[in-house]
Amino acid sequence: MSHTCMNPGCWFEIAVSDLEAARKFYSAVLQTELAITDDMGPNPVVFFPHNDEDPGIGGHLYPGAPSRDGNTIHLMAPPDLDAMRERITAAGGTVESPDIPIPSGAFFYARDPDGNSIGFFNFNAKQQAA
Repeated sequence: MSHTCMNPGCWFEIAVSDLEAARKFYSAVLQTELAITDDMGPNPVVFFPHNDEDPGIGGHLYPGAPSRDGNTIHLMAPPDLDAMRERITAAGGTVESPDIPIPSGAFFYARDPDGNSIGFFNFNAKQQAA
């Protein structure tokens, strides 16, 4: 019997040079208090909030070598893209693009203080522009 993955993404990791500084940045941007934990493996990590009962994708920050040329992780941007953009710049990140509308909403690209590429998405962005 074969199995076809309908949503093959299951977990993401973002390498950061300073775990505490990254924890503060992502806590401010996501408006939630994130914590460093050191009981999950070989490195301390900072988990993003996720619902263990929902098969959605979760992830964490870990101490490593960030790459400006690595993958782009997309995170949700509540309540809207403008508010997220303001939080990113206030917390020390940079916005890299204007809003990019797609049929299900809109997103923009940004960089965290380590230079990691992060996309911020909002389903309601299309409705707000209308």
